[in-house]
Amino acid sequence: MAYLGSKPQNGFISNAKERYTGITTAYVDLNHSISSLADVIVWVNFVKQDSTNLTLTSSTRITLGGTLVSSDIVEIAYLGKAVATQTPDTGTVTNDMLAGSIANSKLANSSVSINGSSVALGGSITGIGEANTPYFAARLNANQSVSDQTTTKIAFDTEELDSDNAFTTGASANFTVPSGKAGKYFLSVHTISYPNDGNSMLSNNVTSIRKNDSQIVETYTDYSNNQGFTIGASVDIIVDLAVGDVITFFAYLDAISGNVYLRGATDRRTYCHGFRISAS
Repeated sequence: MAYLGSKPQNGFISNAKERYTGITTAYVDLNHSISSLADVIVWVNFVKQDSTNLTLTSSTRITLGGTLVSSDIVEIAYLGKAVATQTPDTGTVTNDMLAGSIANSKLANSSVSINGSSVALGGSITGIGEANTPYFAARLNANQSVSDQTTTKIAFDTEELDSDNAFTTGASANFTVPSGKAGKYFLSVHTISYPNDGNSMLSNNVTSIRKNDSQIVETYTDYSNNQGFTIGASVDIIVDLAVGDVITFFAYLDAISGNVYLRGATDRRTYCHGFRISAS
């Protein structure tokens, strides 16, 4: 076969055709919907029918000019309605041809994995960039008196950071893990202790962190053999916390005589802070 111009790459796409026999109604039901009679050519017993004698009753039904008998043959040819498919060659589909929405089900890889979670393309995931919240930081602004040789809760009175409003200041100072924020946390506390009278000496400072009122870590500075005027102690920990867990901070101070206090100041002599490292 000879062609004028370039030879087609694969093959022609044929227009749809239908053939009916054995019908005894005054209409024909189509296999494809049309918008008007101009979309088809109708033959009855090989005679082309004038569209003025036909009625498009619905998008898939054509009413004829009379009732058919079973021996009649009706043929329908669709104009410009291609029903075959043509597979494009590799590399012939351009970005412009992909305009519109493509369903994920049509893609070989329709999702991505982020931190072990599968996310469909076009979907969303929360938590990225949020692993370090909540976070908090608090300090003593005023000195806190502590009875000698008595374990006392540190009453942090000044809040410096609190991303989720989860830290409470005052006599019941604590951090409570908010809803949806369980995970691994870094916690830290630092204390500075002084004698109340400014002259007595201190022998040790024991500073600790508690979870739900149970001690999880402590550290101490012991000057029992060489008393000091000021004693500092720091401790930190990485720990798993569940929603509702309550974190508190304590100090045990021992003076040679009299009572002692935890030093408060704007430059953070006694302070605590913490933040979530990861959600699991």
